[in-house]
Amino acid sequence: MALDARFHPLPDRAALARRWQALEAQSDASFFLGWTWTGAWLDSYGVTPELLAVTDADGADVALALVGRTMRPRLMGRAATISLNQSGDPSVDRPYVEYNGLLTARGLEEAANAAALSAIARRRDWRVLRVSGITPGSSLLTLPARRRMVVDSSPVYQVDLDAVRAADGDYLSLLSSNTRSQIRRAMKDHGGPLPHVSVGGLDDIGPWLEEMAALNMGRHADNAWDDAGFRAFVATIAGRGLTSGAVELLRFSDAGGSVGLLVNFIHGGVAMNYQSAFAQPRTAKDKPGLLCHAAAVAHYAARDLSLYSLLAGKDRYKQSLSTREERLEWWHLERFSPRLEAEALLRRLLRRPAYG
Repeated sequence: MALDARFHPLPDRAALARRWQALEAQSDASFFLGWTWTGAWLDSYGVTPELLAVTDADGADVALALVGRTMRPRLMGRAATISLNQSGDPSVDRPYVEYNGLLTARGLEEAANAAALSAIARRRDWRVLRVSGITPGSSLLTLPARRRMVVDSSPVYQVDLDAVRAADGDYLSLLSSNTRSQIRRAMKDHGGPLPHVSVGGLDDIGPWLEEMAALNMGRHADNAWDDAGFRAFVATIAGRGLTSGAVELLRFSDAGGSVGLLVNFIHGGVAMNYQSAFAQPRTAKDKPGLLCHAAAVAHYAARDLSLYSLLAGKDRYKQSLSTREERLEWWHLERFSPRLEAEALLRRLLRRPAYG
């Protein structure tokens, strides 16, 4: 099949939504490439990346992606950088994209990727291509480049819900003895079984997200919840995703009050934990986060879902809760540039890691 790939100015939102959703209905792409995520990101941050469209001989969309361009700081000055499904501005890209790639019609992934790479290679206005949160071995990484750098690699820890059901719902039996004992001790601290799970509706979005922001206040040096744009994004994606079932808000409570809240995505038989907030521990050894995730596992194991994913992250608690894992990678592909060559040499001399 002869495919044509070109860059276009971003269409108006209604026209883009029609094209994106029509192609999404023909695609096996990840949640992060669907319109629920993409439309919420565009509307929350007001960004105007270019549209990369791959079309067939009849002009029908075969693949779509957004491409941002910016001058990103480097060790020896700024470099013209394009970013797949990101803007390139760290403050705008706080809703980290995972399972990245092109939104592509089913069965045409390799051909569409090849056409898109040809279009990217023809552009002369960039020196660095950023491809974030991509699965290892993606054909998008075959773009001819002077230098390829994995700037980060992260596990995606998951719980096999089929295994939980095969164990008659005894999720704890699948975990290490240390994690089992931590969860059981926390259950005792909270007066009994796992916390009660409440599923939020549209009227709960405002107060529940406010509670999440308050619970997360001061807990992290770089707290996304301190950013108004990020809070608007989470509220927007929740409002759009709750009605379709693509987003779920969970609140966990017991006789002592709130234990925590989660914002989860549901796609392709997988529940994905995107954001979390937990109450202060009630004792020195209390683990409200472990309790909430264990309750979420029970909640999703009771439904026809295959996995509960904790998404990308190297946190120890994610590993402790998981029964399997995948991996995602963050890449920079660089063209030849005297400045980037000098930077690469300097990094080797200083033993500095690849720029992230």
